[in-house]
Amino acid sequence: MMSRADIAKKWLEQVDEDILAAEALYSSGRWLYIGFLCHQAIEKLIKAYWFAMRDDEPIYLHNHFRLLEGCDLKAELNEDQRRFIEIMAPMYIAGRYPEYKSQVARMLNDKGSKYIIEKTKEFKSWILQKFLQEKKP
Repeated sequence: MMSRADIAKKWLEQVDEDILAAEALYSSGRWLYIGFLCHQAIEKLIKAYWFAMRDDEPIYLHNHFRLLEGCDLKAELNEDQRRFIEIMAPMYIAGRYPEYKSQVARMLNDKGSKYIIEKTKEFKSWILQKFLQEKKP
């Protein structure tokens, strides 16, 4: 059976894969799924933190703010991070209808996609710093 720290590390490995895939899509101009992959990367970062810092299972949802609340991290977000998490909310497009995906796609472009990737990397650094402060993975 895997330890909670090992599970957290697996989540973090998936984060790196999501960010690499988002960067590859950026290179090809495929904006829509950049938002989705970065949304997933943020969710996985929070869930990795949850596994490392708590004794229970992360709640099964895709709402970043609710996940951050569950980890006692929401109050630690600065204003820029809060705005970014708000921007990312509609990017969870798995299983959505084509009209919804088209609406999200109109929100993304070269500049917006680059912003999302960079902010996702910054959020990753922030979460990893939280791990270090707690002496976890």
